[in-house]
Amino acid sequence: MKSIGVISDTHGLLRPQALAVLQGSALIIHAGDVGDPAILAALARIAPVFAVRGNIDRGAWAKNLPARQIVQLEQHSVFVLHDLGELDLDPATAGFGAVVFGHSHQPKIETKDGVLYFNPGSAGPRRFDLPVSVGRLAISEGGLHAEIIDLGPSVPDHRQARPGA
Repeated sequence: MKSIGVISDTHGLLRPQALAVLQGSALIIHAGDVGDPAILAALARIAPVFAVRGNIDRGAWAKNLPARQIVQLEQHSVFVLHDLGELDLDPATAGFGAVVFGHSHQPKIETKDGVLYFNPGSAGPRRFDLPVSVGRLAISEGGLHAEIIDLGPSVPDHRQARPGA
């Protein structure tokens, strides 16, 4: 079984706890609101990274990030975008096995019309009472399976965990 790391809404903060969970991933999907290109570089030291641009990703570095991306995971096609509200196609009709997104900071795993919808939640600064989390997609003979990994209620919420620090 292959493990795919899924992270979103880092907003310039890459926590050591998130890096620890993502270790051993075959590849990593970042569903936008990266906030700092150093985050993508740090993730790339673990595994190849597929990232999309979120609404806070601005500047010259962010222009290289696509708004949407299709990631092929063996026989499964995954559509990646930041804001699910901007989905402009029917994933089931288009043949996607999953849609990975972020933006809301709310972790979510849902299946509709045979398509897995997966938001790993926010791995960056804590927002309201929402958890700080990352996700994992597993590929098995039965298809794609999603898991949300809560990084814990006591995860510090400060900027000392910046990449390269």
